[in-house]
Amino acid sequence: MLPLDLPTLDQLRELAQTRAAACVSIYLPTTPLTQETDAARIELGNLAREAARQLAEGGADKTLLAAIAEPLDGLREDDAFWRFQATSLALLATPERLVTFRLANRLQAQVEVADRFHLKPLLRAVTFPHAALVLALSEGAVRLVEVPESGPAVEVAVPGLPRDAASAAGRSTLNDRSAKGRIQGSEGQKVRLIQYARKVEAAVRPVVAAGGMPLFLAATEPLASIYRSVNSHPQLAEGVILGSPDRVPDAELAAAARSGLDRLHAGSVAALRELFETRSAQQRTTTDIGQAARAATFGAVEALLVDLDETLPGTVDAATGAVAFADGPGRASYGVVDEIASRALATGARVLAVRKADIPGGASLAAILRYPM
Repeated sequence: MLPLDLPTLDQLRELAQTRAAACVSIYLPTTPLTQETDAARIELGNLAREAARQLAEGGADKTLLAAIAEPLDGLREDDAFWRFQATSLALLATPERLVTFRLANRLQAQVEVADRFHLKPLLRAVTFPHAALVLALSEGAVRLVEVPESGPAVEVAVPGLPRDAASAAGRSTLNDRSAKGRIQGSEGQKVRLIQYARKVEAAVRPVVAAGGMPLFLAATEPLASIYRSVNSHPQLAEGVILGSPDRVPDAELAAAARSGLDRLHAGSVAALRELFETRSAQQRTTTDIGQAARAATFGAVEALLVDLDETLPGTVDAATGAVAFADGPGRASYGVVDEIASRALATGARVLAVRKADIPGGASLAAILRYPM
């Protein structure tokens, strides 16, 4: 499976509150193929040099520059670190520490330097799932397939996973209709399938929980319904990938799972847009950056959609939420929308980083408020 390090909400809130003489936020695409990580390591070097340039232009002394550069240089040369990567990498550095996250979604290379971290790309990684698992389940076989955002699907080794329904029941076949034993015929076959599904679910459960990805089920009836009846992990997505999984190649399972991820994404955005329209009639929404900044500062934001790609440099007053835009990026400014998102997170708001087309009116943000302001 992809080696992922996704931040929890508590970690995001802690990172959002971090303030330092220099906070360097670096995002870059990577690859799980160890032999192809040279490009990412070179890109990290380029971005680290750009961060040092911005710091120097902002008046940072040699001690501060070294405190930022040395851990980044050391990480770039760490072969063991690069041996296990995912699709993107986030690096958040201050003079005191360096935090890294391996992410499933593909991000563009970028670097931001300010007195706080730039977290919108990291928000995107936890806003929607970008990878999935598919459980291909039939009476004759079972396998768990990991589907990354891009690239080929990979079968996952699952300890304790039964080979098939018959072996799970300790029998050579489930089609024995003799009168031996306590259960027999079609009733006995159903009981054996339930036992099989339970064993599969028990083996798959810790893998699914550790991966934090949605699980799509590829199965036919009656096994599809039986598995759902014994399932206990909330990551199991609605619906079933149709077709006998024994005859469906992993590439087709991956295509179906990616379509399922798109539907999950679209459903989440549509639900928030519908709520936005409902609350608009109650004067409990805004797409104005200044109003959203004040609302976030005073804990009035219930949910927030922010444009993933856009960065508007400036500052937001800590006490009043007043916004002052800057002419360009620099150590004295930061992403205003990013700061609004951080303040909303700190007060328990749901924050989603999306594309501009997903935001009502094509604005930079859209806030749903707890009360009119």
